[in-house]
Amino acid sequence: MIKLSAFLAGIAVLAISDPGCKNSTGPGDPASNAPYIPAYGAVTVNHQTIDLTRVPLNAIDSARSKLKIAYGHTSHGSQLITGMDGLVSFKGDAYRFSASGAGGALTLHDTPFSGASDLGAPDRTSWASATRTYLQANPDINVVIWSWCGEVSSASEGDITTYLDLMNGLERDYPAVRFVYMTGHLDGSGLTGNLHLRNEQIRAYCAANNKTLFDFADIESYNPDGTYFGDKKPNDNCDYDANGDGTLEGNWAIEWQNAHPGAWFQCSPAHTQPLNGNMKAYAAWWLWARLAGWPGV
Repeated sequence: MIKLSAFLAGIAVLAISDPGCKNSTGPGDPASNAPYIPAYGAVTVNHQTIDLTRVPLNAIDSARSKLKIAYGHTSHGSQLITGMDGLVSFKGDAYRFSASGAGGALTLHDTPFSGASDLGAPDRTSWASATRTYLQANPDINVVIWSWCGEVSSASEGDITTYLDLMNGLERDYPAVRFVYMTGHLDGSGLTGNLHLRNEQIRAYCAANNKTLFDFADIESYNPDGTYFGDKKPNDNCDYDANGDGTLEGNWAIEWQNAHPGAWFQCSPAHTQPLNGNMKAYAAWWLWARLAGWPGV
């Protein structure tokens, strides 16, 4: 017969080893941040997740009520915010957002971090410490997303490994927060360029490790009809080489906008065309809905 003292000792060991049994409220403890957000394996938003009509309004409502997002970015990353701003006028108040979340809006703190501007400014690591400082002061935040500017284009394999390791460390230390990975914007270097190789490194890691990815570059590689331009050296402005002569004479966004009047909304996203801002906004809301528990389609 097992002695009572031995039984109690075993229970104590289990309690210490189970991360759900922590009693502290320091950084990284689930009690210090908003409740854990449901996940359905790897969550990737890309050109296949821009049809906002497929996201039910109750999932949008759930995102507005559950999520408290902090988003760090510079000009390229602002495309999400510019698109989301325009979407409110285009689709209605269901897509409203603000820093306070007042009136039932989605709570989104835009560029709130101190000590870093994006994933590569002022360097490739400061964003991680800035995130930790911010989460300690804002324990209600349950989603953190950072974007790149042009730093992926010049990144080495080791630079991206550093990024992935820092993200993984944040996930480990703040299990109540969902951290969103991101690829770098297109730069016209095509499928053989360093940007594509480094973006593929990020994608492969996220897929293999069930991470949450906003695939910025993939969205820029397709028009809303699903026509692929990634093999035509597209850049962040949506220009592409239509005939293989080395000149970017086409622009897939302008071409689609001209062919579909009324099917897109006007906005002024940095470095690119309105349609690209539209697509980034649609993908963002698909992501918010997934993070709030919608299983997707």
